[in-house]
Amino acid sequence: MVPVMHMAMEIHNTTKIEAKNIMLDSEKKELLESMVPKAVLKAVSDSAKNSIAKRVFSHDIIPIYNYPFRIGREARVQYTDGEVILQERHKLGGHEPNNDTYLLDNGQFLQISREHCSIVKNPVTGTYILQDRGSACGSRINKFAVGGDDSNGSCPLQDGDIITLGSKESEYKFKFILLDIDYN
Repeated sequence: MVPVMHMAMEIHNTTKIEAKNIMLDSEKKELLESMVPKAVLKAVSDSAKNSIAKRVFSHDIIPIYNYPFRIGREARVQYTDGEVILQERHKLGGHEPNNDTYLLDNGQFLQISREHCSIVKNPVTGTYILQDRGSACGSRINKFAVGGDDSNGSCPLQDGDIITLGSKESEYKFKFILLDIDYN
């Protein structure tokens, strides 16, 4: 009788340990999902590196945590003694910003519009799309033109594609790198 009771206690304790591990795994999964970006834009040109106003990871990475991910030009820039000074962005009545990342466009001819483009993930197919948001110069995925002339437009986007923000002469080039990880 004692061995049966001892075995029942072991099963009960094992079940408690497994349940605790499942809870920890669930908690870790939730934590990792909130900390690890779903994708990144990696600057592949000096102009792109210099355009990143808010640095989160390194000097050439823009993390993407949510979709749609909206990209636009920083319009609150002031130049003083050759230095870029960003003016504080005030929230008006709880209104969300127009973009998820703001890039500095230091060119003689502006390439990046204030509301330039979005990266969207189709929840059904899991595919990605670059959507123009009525930008003046449009974008390019590899060599394919998207939008421009304030016309909108969209194009499929894949891991490793090079996104050029602006005209074909633009040096604002970023590599789209997927980091979607299945934590199950």
